[in-house]
Amino acid sequence: MPDSTPPPAPQQERPVYVIGGGPGGLSVAAALRARGVRAVVLEKSDRVGASWRTHYDRLHLHTTRRLSALPGLAIPRAFGRWVSRDNVLRYLEKYADFHQLEIVTGVEVSRLERTADGKGWLLHATGGRELTGSAVVIATGYNHTPHLPSWPGRDTYAGELLHASTYRNPRPYEGKDVLVVGVGNTGAEIAVDLIDGGAARVRLAVRTAPHIVRRTTAGWPAQRSAILCRRLPVRLVDRLAGPIAKISVPDLTARGLPRPDSGLYSRVREGAIPVQDVGLIDAVRRGRVGPVAAVESFEDGKVVLADGTRIGPDVVIAATGYRRALEPLLGDLGVLDEKGAPLVQGAHTPESAPGLYFTGFTNPISGMLRELARDAEKIAKAVARTQDAAR
Repeated sequence: MPDSTPPPAPQQERPVYVIGGGPGGLSVAAALRARGVRAVVLEKSDRVGASWRTHYDRLHLHTTRRLSALPGLAIPRAFGRWVSRDNVLRYLEKYADFHQLEIVTGVEVSRLERTADGKGWLLHATGGRELTGSAVVIATGYNHTPHLPSWPGRDTYAGELLHASTYRNPRPYEGKDVLVVGVGNTGAEIAVDLIDGGAARVRLAVRTAPHIVRRTTAGWPAQRSAILCRRLPVRLVDRLAGPIAKISVPDLTARGLPRPDSGLYSRVREGAIPVQDVGLIDAVRRGRVGPVAAVESFEDGKVVLADGTRIGPDVVIAATGYRRALEPLLGDLGVLDEKGAPLVQGAHTPESAPGLYFTGFTNPISGMLRELARDAEKIAKAVARTQDAAR
């Protein structure tokens, strides 16, 4: 397990600092090291893969093992086609060891600024540290800070309300009436996990009907189709996806989950990734999970839905997403858009902030780990080229 004692690594006056010890940060560090560039990973927790350690127990990758490996190390075949959360963590730990990555744990970077000579970056970190790097890669992740909507009445609601980031397994909810808010992949899977695990009743609050796809069809993984789709026009993918969905996914309108009224790839371009079915279709069809209208507010101990219905679940679990939370670190550099997302990604670096790179801040239909691996190689190539030119 990596710690604050670095192994031998390529030496240079100013290393490249990689902020974040998850899959994105580790893959960039490995790709840089392979090109002879010293990379130091700064991780605020005490271990790599911190965010993966907080995911729910049931979680498996929705992407295949072969298409989820990071640069330079395959995921073991023994982990199966759909790798479990625990095995993802084992892989990340092995990855750091295998590539002899230089990782410093327990260090959180609070602010970045250009160095006085304008040739690098000054990182302000835990304990008053000031670190100087030739370049910086931000890899703190798409799922960084849990987002809980500011529903009216939320702060005075006396019932049990939690974000999905704190959900682990269904045991605490056996025999309870649970409302899951949000029908992305996380909300859908938690709803199924709850009803399989003994919850008395599970309802799923849906604001916009999702596109649901089978994880595999006749052995062909949805991920491979998604990779192909990225090269096709949006309208063409929308037209092709409609008939396929009607064949592969039953109409659940009578059960409260209608077919979406917009195209699959059009929704992806807006940031809505299709839900991969891991039991939701069957659970809704059999009435085990009941879709309801979106949550509007909390009032008098009840949850008020968009259709005016008032319900009184024992527990509300909000699968309402995350925020990137980059503003405190980068807010004054002009490198974020109005939603707080980086203006550039991968090998590109902002004109106003040369040597600053980002990875892992999109949610690609083709698979997060696959795209992190591709970004890592591109970033490493760009950094190495820049450093060679500066010599």
